[in-house]
This record gives sequence, structure tokens and C-alpha cells, in this order.
Amino acid sequence: MPKDEAVEDGARPVGISLDVRLALEEAIGYGGISSFEFAGGREPVRKAQQAIEVRRAEGALPWMDLPRLDPSPYLEFASQWRGQLDNLLVLGIGGSALGTSALGTALLHPYYNALPASAREGRPRLFVLDNVDPDQTSALFGMLNWERTMVNVVSKSGSTAETAAAYLMARGVLQEKLGLQRSGGDVLHRHLIFTTDPETGVLREIGRDEDITMFDVPPGVGGRFSVLCAVGLLPAALCGMDISSLLSGAQAMDERIRNEAGADNPAGAYALIQFLEYMNHGRHISVMMPYSARLRDLSDWYRQLWAESLGKAVDRSGRQLHIGPTPIKALGATDQHSQIQLYAEGPDDKIVCFLRVGCFDREAEIPRLHAEKDSLAYLGGADLGSLLNAEQKATAWALARRGRPSVRIDVPRVDAYHVGELIFMLEYATALAGELFNIDAFNQPGVELGKKATYALMGRRGYEDLAREIEG
Repeated sequence: MPKDEAVEDGARPVGISLDVRLALEEAIGYGGISSFEFAGGREPVRKAQQAIEVRRAEGALPWMDLPRLDPSPYLEFASQWRGQLDNLLVLGIGGSALGTSALGTALLHPYYNALPASAREGRPRLFVLDNVDPDQTSALFGMLNWERTMVNVVSKSGSTAETAAAYLMARGVLQEKLGLQRSGGDVLHRHLIFTTDPETGVLREIGRDEDITMFDVPPGVGGRFSVLCAVGLLPAALCGMDISSLLSGAQAMDERIRNEAGADNPAGAYALIQFLEYMNHGRHISVMMPYSARLRDLSDWYRQLWAESLGKAVDRSGRQLHIGPTPIKALGATDQHSQIQLYAEGPDDKIVCFLRVGCFDREAEIPRLHAEKDSLAYLGGADLGSLLNAEQKATAWALARRGRPSVRIDVPRVDAYHVGELIFMLEYATALAGELFNIDAFNQPGVELGKKATYALMGRRGYEDLAREIEG
């Protein structure tokens, strides 16, 4: 087994950390953030954190309470169904799907769905359908054994067009193949669960009428901040992920942020670096580049979190500014061979955030072969994890030599505790960045018009005038 560097004896696991040195002028020269800039940003970050904590105390930011949720309802539900399901099909989009995908990729076996049922220990395979592509949907629906499939429909409003369409299609298949009807009783319970608003919405109405099992999205929790509630915890529990440790890690990061105020904690330092790069250095692109295949889908989750929260037309006073960093996903070492050329020699408009894993779960030693070939022999005896981390270090160094900034988040190991830490750190950093930019990080008015236009084009009642406007 690899040496575990992620746990302190008799204490909490070692937490994630943020290294910002390669974003600073001392490391990369002209164009780096100066010590004067960073020091000058400390007070704004401190005030931003104070403002957030005031809103938390007022109950305006309920996502911040999620790390303290009781996981037992999800664990009990998962225990009831263990051994009875082959497949869990999650229907959702955006924040109703990206977090679940990120958790599954990070915390399950890398080829979990290909494992035999015995290796999954009675837990279902996980499929997250987050689009309405007809080829993808039809192919997936055609391969599932619906008698042993549970469908988790995830939508706070219940009326999101993509999720609504997927629900109707899945229910249609269930009715066709299993005779599932409104009065389906036990059959209905076996195959449908809703994760939705606790009071309103079409899924809540259907669930009440048909006695379908439902889990709540807490009021006031937006989709992109919802992974640590039923949205992510329920499918994670059903598939055997350690949701108690996930929440413990998030809670530990919350406590750390509150005890290490402002830029002294990872969330504050991350938000400040991103803000200074955007405002003072014209670096409007934020690259998330994990050197771990298991963290690759976390980048997709981060893209929504960062883009939807910080891309805004107006500030809090109503002044038009059209602001917001553009998040980009990359994967190390794969994208060294596709994107790094651009980052190194293209426009100097990017700040790269590397994610580096301290201790991988599996050892993969490279055999000592071809000793006579210098171009191969040097790799013999090394471990793939060491090679991957060397590539990260080399890439960051090479970018710094060209005056291109980066920061690095060190993740001791990819487990539930540290993923929980990372999720909450990035959520809190997003809230802090919203304060620094003086925008509302918790709305998404730019998304709503497109939703309404879709309703109009698909013939939803009440949108006839808009349909005529669109069609000209």
C-alpha cells in the first residue's frame, strides 16, 4: 500500500492547502502580483468575509449550513435498497447533475460501472443523464434493465425543460416495460424518487398525489451550491460513498475559514488572487487543471460555480459593467499536449490553478526494462504518481519562467473528507469573489431568458407572445 501522508496520528486528516507563490512577482517577475498588491487586498477580503458571515447569521446563505446536515436519512435509505438495484439513473442538469458526477468520479472505483455486482457490494451502477441528446438518451435507456433500475429525478423547480423531458421519457419506458401506472404502489416506490423543492413545484405535486418518495432541496440553496444536500448526498449514499466523511471535510474547512480570517485561509487567498489577476493584470480566464483523473469532473462542477456566480452584467448598485472570469477545464498531464502551448506563448490572460494529489490510492511502478535505451531507462522503477506530480511541477515551473502565473491546491489524497474540504473551499471562495467584485454571486438572471425562450419554442402555454417574437 502507498504511504499514507494524509492522516495525522490521533487527529483530523491533514487538510488541503493552497500555494500561491508562483502567482507572485517574486517568482515570475513583472506581471506577477506584488507583495504590495497582496497586502493591500487583505483588508477587502476580511471585510468580504465579514459581510458573508453577517448574511449567514441572518439565514440568507443556507448552503453554508449544509456541512452540518444529518446524513442518516440518506444512509438509511441506501441501506434499505442495498442489493436490490443494478442501476441508479440520475436525471438532472447543471447543479442537479454536475456535483453528483464529480463525486462519483472522485470517490468511486475509476471503472465502477464496469465492475461486477459482487465487487460493487450490492450497490447500483451510477448513470447521470445531464443532457437531452437523443442518441445518448436512447442508447442508455436501451441498455438498462428497468426492473432493477431506480430513477432519481433532481430538479428544484421541477419544470426545467431538460429534466422534465428526461423524466417523461423515463416514466414512459417504465410504464411500457413494467406496467407502471399512477396506482403502481410498491412498483412506483421501487423505481422513482424525486429530489425537489420541499413545498412547491410540479414534482412535489406529483409526488404528493402518487406517494412517491421525495427528498428536499433546502429552501434558498441554489443548484450550483447544492451538492452537499440531497442532490449529491442521496446518490452518493446509494452508491456507497462515505457521505459522513464528505460532510466532515466540508465542516472542517468551514471552521478553518472562520478561524483563519481573510487571506490567511485557502478560500480567502484563492479569491484574492483570482480577483487581483482579473482586475489588475487583465487575466480574465481561470483554468482549473487537476493532475488526477479522479478530479477531472470536479472541474466541470467548478466551471458552473465560477461562471454562473461571477458572470454578471451589473454590480449591486445597478451599474452596468459586464464582468466575470471565464473558467476553463484542463486535465494534467493530458492537456500539456493540447493547451499548455497556448498558456505558455499565447495571450497572457490566464491564471492556472493546479490540483496536486499527495498520496494516490494505488501504486503503479514502471518496470525496469530497456536499460540500454536512455530515453526509456530513466523511467524504470519510478511510480506513475511520482511521474504525474513531476509533470505538474515541471509545467508550473515552465509557465513561471515565461511570466505566466499559477496557484496550486494540494490535496493530501482523493477521499471523501478531502473532497468535502475542496468543495466547500471553492464555494466559499466564490462567495468571497462575489463580494470583491461587488456583484450578486447567488443569482443567474442571464440564464432565465434562454429558459423562457425554450418554453416558447416548445409550445408551453403562456409563452405564445414570446414565441412570435422569436420566430419574427
